[in-house]
Amino acid sequence: MPESKAASLIAENGGRVTRTRVAVLDVLLSSEGSLAHEDISAMLSAQGVRHDRVTLYRTLDWLVEVGVAHTMTAGDGRTRRFGVAATAPHEHAHFHCDRCGKVVCLEGLAPAVAVNLPGGYQLDRAELVLHGACPTCGDQH
Repeated sequence: MPESKAASLIAENGGRVTRTRVAVLDVLLSSEGSLAHEDISAMLSAQGVRHDRVTLYRTLDWLVEVGVAHTMTAGDGRTRRFGVAATAPHEHAHFHCDRCGKVVCLEGLAPAVAVNLPGGYQLDRAELVLHGACPTCGDQH
């Protein structure tokens, strides 16, 4: 029987409960915002969890694929960030602090997507990222 929330979520979604999957999901569960691959890797290293880049990417991709985590593109348009999927499906906006780089899910703010795509196109998902200053950074200026 799985002993942690992370292990339980992995098992409930039909995955093998491995040390790396549990450690990665524990990091996401303990985070207040979404994290980049590098952030997760650094946190795992700080906890003494041995891992490699490929396994970490595969773990994150699997967590997203089964709906335990979600991914979004950060403000630079290239860096993917990951967070625990609190809602299913992942239908909420994100806030990116342009000063400190923190990205948080805005669970109470569901974006209304009204898009007229040209014929033949099919929308699978949309991302809404709001930019500005978080409460901590806004108080500093």
